[in-house]
Amino acid sequence: MKECSKSVFRRLYDPNFARLYFKGVGVDIGGKPDPLAIYSELFPLVTSVRTWDLEDGDAQYMANVENDTFDFVHSSHCLEHLRDPAEALMNWMRVLRPGGHLVITVPEEDLYEQGQFPSTFNRDHKWTFTVHKAASWSDQSINVLDLLKGLGEACDIRRIMVIDEAYRHTLPRYDQTLTPVTESAIEFIIRKRPQQEIAAKGRLPQSTQPNSEMRLHLNQYRDDQKTLRSANQSSAPFQNTSDI
Repeated sequence: MKECSKSVFRRLYDPNFARLYFKGVGVDIGGKPDPLAIYSELFPLVTSVRTWDLEDGDAQYMANVENDTFDFVHSSHCLEHLRDPAEALMNWMRVLRPGGHLVITVPEEDLYEQGQFPSTFNRDHKWTFTVHKAASWSDQSINVLDLLKGLGEACDIRRIMVIDEAYRHTLPRYDQTLTPVTESAIEFIIRKRPQQEIAAKGRLPQSTQPNSEMRLHLNQYRDDQKTLRSANQSSAPFQNTSDI
């Protein structure tokens, strides 16, 4: 089914996709036949999205794409088809600009493959994925946490989540992605740390001051906190159980 299309509604209700993740010039790796580009107008900060598929080159290498080319990299259910997902992710990070985001969706092995591999639902799947397990029934299982560790110090993990809102665990073994509503997936979002942030060993506050109106209100928050503290110096908080 059209897994990218299924994701659109939940992403529209998450302001980070419109404000941070889908912003500027992007690439949708393995996007056919359900590309993100047909929904780009719903994310107003997107300038353009290029759909990258077989005719453009091997997605594992992105060989003819220069470093730091895209503001965001999106891929929905492509990584499990590649020979070496770790190498692919390294190259996807390579073509991402510092400060940009990877938005990657892969099938979750218990929700999709459901205990059998090679896959009976998609014969081209080369890997199964879990967020983390001490042991898996799949001999081709990849722990996402381990996979992301390989991206090195530029990897700023923003989100790892299992997408199972419409999944029905009471059904017998069945490919629930055949339905128009169910995702059986893991989504992880990675921000590429700029070099100066890596050197500082953290995403530290900026020194540039905001405009006067913002300073006025933020300073008022701080002044209000000081007032509350000074008005209640004689007793510890959360001790007053007298009648109200």
